[in-house]
Amino acid sequence: MKNILIPTDFSENAWNAIDYALQFFSKTPCNIYLLHVNKPDVMSSSENLFTSNKNNSSNILVKPSKQRLQELLNRVKKNFPDNTNHKFFTISDTNYIIDSIRKQVLERKIHLIVMGTKGNSGLKNFCIGSNAGNVITKVKCTTMVVPENARFIATKEIAFPTDFSIFYQAETLQPLVDVVEMFNATVRVLHVNKSGSELNEDQQRNKEYLDDYFANYKHSYEFLTNKFFEDAVQKFVDSKEINLITMLAKNLNYFQKILFHPTIKGISYYKDIPFLVLH
Repeated sequence: MKNILIPTDFSENAWNAIDYALQFFSKTPCNIYLLHVNKPDVMSSSENLFTSNKNNSSNILVKPSKQRLQELLNRVKKNFPDNTNHKFFTISDTNYIIDSIRKQVLERKIHLIVMGTKGNSGLKNFCIGSNAGNVITKVKCTTMVVPENARFIATKEIAFPTDFSIFYQAETLQPLVDVVEMFNATVRVLHVNKSGSELNEDQQRNKEYLDDYFANYKHSYEFLTNKFFEDAVQKFVDSKEINLITMLAKNLNYFQKILFHPTIKGISYYKDIPFLVLH
């Protein structure tokens, strides 16, 4: 049984992440935890506005979020009436969102976090919201980030951008293999080089390990030369009809270029293609 945590702020972007996840794992038995987090600073202001009784103010905040979580659960059941593989649990918490998610990951033995790229506070100038960005970089759990325009299509082509500078542990790659086996998908390992230089000895060794690891699965290696990494990724996504992009959270330099701050005009993959972030 897979345990999936889906944080929500009740925005349509958050709903899109839920909708995508339920379709993605439609044939997989899952416990799905829907989490809404009230910030502690909101609690403080409520105490000042409504009452000096701490327990009372907690009820004022928690009750509406519990009601909205129940409404969200009703929406899930209405949109997925024949869903028998998933058990749902709702959690309302008052905490800082990263601390709350870390707590749930440990207590619920979460295998995967699924969340939208932006919530109600998402800014148009940023590719990914601050909450999603913090979860990716600060919570040690595999995370699927679902963009605003992503619509579920059976995952057949997976892009795996890497500079081969990191040795991938087997347990780190396991979530990717799970997806490959689930959809009989192909992994396209992508290396982008600005100058076209050859791999050094360490990079070659790491590549050979990946080759051994994926030996029983459909995979290929794509080597592109381009001054702009995100431009290369966009062209690759378009040419291979990529359904999912997988990356390692440790490689923050790649993340800065591909997910947080693409600077090249015409880049749209971060709006359309989900990211599977490995830890």
